[in-house]
Amino acid sequence: MIKNIIKGIKAYTGAFSLISKLKLWKFFLVPVIISIITATIIGLTAYSLSDNIGRFIAKIWPWEKGIETFTSISSFLGAAIIIILGFILYKHIVMALSAPFMSPVSEKIETHLTGKHKHEHRITSFKEQLWRGIRINVRNLLKEILFTIPLILISFIPVIGFVSTILIFLVQAFYAGFGNIDYTLERHFKYNESIAFVRKNRGFAIGNGIVFMLFLLIPFIGIIIVLPLSVIAATTQTVERIRNENELIKADNA
Repeated sequence: MIKNIIKGIKAYTGAFSLISKLKLWKFFLVPVIISIITATIIGLTAYSLSDNIGRFIAKIWPWEKGIETFTSISSFLGAAIIIILGFILYKHIVMALSAPFMSPVSEKIETHLTGKHKHEHRITSFKEQLWRGIRINVRNLLKEILFTIPLILISFIPVIGFVSTILIFLVQAFYAGFGNIDYTLERHFKYNESIAFVRKNRGFAIGNGIVFMLFLLIPFIGIIIVLPLSVIAATTQTVERIRNENELIKADNA
């Protein structure tokens, strides 16, 4: 697992140069616009809702004594919930809507890496790529929220809370990596086969997603460069792993 996480992180090395070499920057224009609009909407919504959520949580305190302290804690809790859920929503919305634009980029990288201009993989339309992206990311969104909400509550428990915070980050990283990897898997595997592939390569997905999440912490620049670099890194590693699996299948059938 650790070894694959490191490989997922190292895959970002050379991503910038590969984008320039293959002249791919123009393909990222629409996804970057989607990213900026989505981040702006979620950011404004989070700002307006955090205090309301804090006051709502504070209502469960039945005593007058200590109400100010509990209200302060509730406001902090409300802000934390909004920020975490905002990150979750942002990445899944952007990755789902960007699928038809990222899949062709992934294919160009695969062609460059393999040298094969004629592929035997599945050919899908813009509509099919968009639907696949929405389907994968809605599925991942629901699962991520299911895992994250209990972890948010646990994170406020002293000592254990620190571990919970790390787990929240790793869960978010895994599903971010999942989305980036699927731009390549979409051409090679059906829906359930892709899920099985990512589960098998969980460490690689986490490694890719860790860098993705760290990029989002960079103000403004992060939301511009995060998708291009993450997709390049995910594609290079995914193509290599698919090729290795195919070689193993051929060897087994020989």
